[in-house]
Amino acid sequence: MKTKIYLNNDSFILGTTLKDELDPEQSNMALHICENPDQIIANRSKLATHLNCGLTDFVCANQTHSANVHHVTITDKGRGAKSTETAIPNTDALYTYEPNTLLCTFTADCVPIMFYNEKNGLIGVIHSGWQGTVKEITTKVLQQLINHEHCQPNDIQVVLGPALSQEKFEVDEDVYLKFKQLGYADEYIYFKEETNKYHIDNQLTVKKQCELAGIPPENITIDSTCTFTSPEGFSYRQDKKAGRHLSFIMRKM
Repeated sequence: MKTKIYLNNDSFILGTTLKDELDPEQSNMALHICENPDQIIANRSKLATHLNCGLTDFVCANQTHSANVHHVTITDKGRGAKSTETAIPNTDALYTYEPNTLLCTFTADCVPIMFYNEKNGLIGVIHSGWQGTVKEITTKVLQQLINHEHCQPNDIQVVLGPALSQEKFEVDEDVYLKFKQLGYADEYIYFKEETNKYHIDNQLTVKKQCELAGIPPENITIDSTCTFTSPEGFSYRQDKKAGRHLSFIMRKM
């Protein structure tokens, strides 16, 4: 199984799964878009073995491009691991202090965000497609951690996983205006006269949202892999039936 690991030390492991043409369902990890759910569970079990955890340690949400966040507790372990029916509903961000709990987020062009606090052990994931970005889900989640979980911004490390590149993320004026209304995304947008389309860098907009929440720029890492152009990327824009990457983070005991 192909994975990209961004960090693996004594305290944390985080990374993302990659598309592999040679694997069953191309290593798709999403139950909501697949040909054979049993194969997806087998793919997830293979990932669990690779990460030295169990499928019952996974926590998944039914993502809806919302700005909703869920504080995962030990009773949530296993939710969504084998069925979408048990997943945390209507949620696009998860965080927890629980060790040996694999928080999962699923993407195919959207920006997956993984974060961790080295001081208090808090970890989390966020799914930010363009709708989540204009709803400022990342800013809201980080502000909640700072204001209610008493995290210090300097202690939070953030990784933005592979997503649709600015070149491939072309939109009409309606979406452009939503980004422009944010008031800080103009420098991440350009207009292409030949196609009459706007091109937006969703990753850099999310990075800016992290910074606006107080996260130091040096604490933010970006995987610049384009899910559209990379053979290891799942892209909904390229293929409406595309599978999904699973981006994950877990705190070790």
